[in-house]
Amino acid sequence: MVWRKEHLDLILVPCGLSVMLGYHLFLLYRCIRCPHTTVIGYENHFRLAWVERMLQTEAKNRNIPLSVISSTINASTSLASISLALSSLIGAWFVGSSNSILTSPFVYGDTRPTTISIKYISLLICFMLAFASFVQCVRCLVHSNFQISMPNSDVPVKYVQREVIMGGVFWSLGLRAIYFATTLLLWIFGPIPMFVSSIITVMMLHFFDTNSTPLHPSQPACLL
Repeated sequence: MVWRKEHLDLILVPCGLSVMLGYHLFLLYRCIRCPHTTVIGYENHFRLAWVERMLQTEAKNRNIPLSVISSTINASTSLASISLALSSLIGAWFVGSSNSILTSPFVYGDTRPTTISIKYISLLICFMLAFASFVQCVRCLVHSNFQISMPNSDVPVKYVQREVIMGGVFWSLGLRAIYFATTLLLWIFGPIPMFVSSIITVMMLHFFDTNSTPLHPSQPACLL
């Protein structure tokens, strides 16, 4: 079989996506089995303690936790808006573009219309997934905001903790979707930049996702 540059997409793109997906499956395993070795588990540990302490105060004195949650809601709303705007931009570009950039001779890889469509659709899916994740993050945090601000509430601490943790989970999913989108964006310039970006992204994420700080044992508090 004669080698063609289109074959490079069939090799490097699946390899790059497999590296990214494999790393995140490994990260999920660590979050479940050894959460203290990950930054996600480290942050969740302190989120649980934070919620428990904040609910010990009177409802009228809970301005600090409400402002903290509101700042996270604002950040999630901004990222959701950006993701939706980029999705609209990609859709408009897909419909109205002449694809002159993607079919440039400087792009070493498959430049057929079918592959170009796959590139656009993959990017669109990632940004839409990021948008949905950030919206769900806002939903969970708004619900926890109601629970924390409720006067004379007998809501158990674990209920509020669950909403805050789920908000953090959806926040992480939204960011991971953007990481995937960034890697797929470089696929526009060929499979080689996309594969190199996948390797570099995984190396950077492994560094930032690894926690070496021991967890501080928080003192037990009375549950509501």
